[in-house]
Amino acid sequence: MYKELEGRTVVITGASTGLGRAIAQRFGREKANVVINYFSKEESVESLIQEITEYGGHAVSLKGDVSKETDIRELICLAHDSFGSVDIMINNAGIENEVHSEDMTLENWRRVLDVNLTGAFLGCRESIGYMLNHGIKGRIINISSVHEQIPWPHFVHYATSKGGIKLMMETLALEFAPKGIRINNIAPGAIETPINAVKLADPDARAALEKMVPLGYIGKPDEIAAVAAWLSSDESSYVTGVTIFADGGMTKYPSFQGGNG
Repeated sequence: MYKELEGRTVVITGASTGLGRAIAQRFGREKANVVINYFSKEESVESLIQEITEYGGHAVSLKGDVSKETDIRELICLAHDSFGSVDIMINNAGIENEVHSEDMTLENWRRVLDVNLTGAFLGCRESIGYMLNHGIKGRIINISSVHEQIPWPHFVHYATSKGGIKLMMETLALEFAPKGIRINNIAPGAIETPINAVKLADPDARAALEKMVPLGYIGKPDEIAAVAAWLSSDESSYVTGVTIFADGGMTKYPSFQGGNG
């Protein structure tokens, strides 16, 4: 636990389920002020707010599409009006779907890029503007993916969006480091979330995926939330412009494990 996170205001996009929900829960345990963006599953947001309150934190929520400027601006305004600050911005919202590249429609391509990349950019831009205007040395975290580094056939739109987030983060981190704003990525690997539920329910598919992870197991959302808390804390005060791969070693060429190759 990080005492300095108590009372800080964190904005989290896509927080109704999966990684975003786990991150919101973690900041609730840190007794932070949590501003929840969601696009669907409103009923699960109500229970999340209750959890955060029971942990000792505070929470508000707002439905919105992260690819729309007005919705992101309203989210920042909600944080200011509710808690008087934006100290931490976590751009988590993202979508994916499998499509063979030769069959991908322009609409499909644009929707994934709009949510994953443009949504993260708008979250960065609006929170940076707020931090600059209020003299806040804040933290910004983008939830990327191992696919900012690993190519992924049939998911070219998704891999492209995550590759874009990598250089976006590095560029913004370099630009705003003199202002004391730290910007980093977390790149999860195979994590046990609802988006993977069908695949992981198949024993053969799960076993095949576990073989791609040198640590040998599928990660838990809480393990990603722990990295987000650390990057938001003072203990990571000298860390900016980097991607932390929380992937059980997936990016380390597991097929070479044991001296193969």
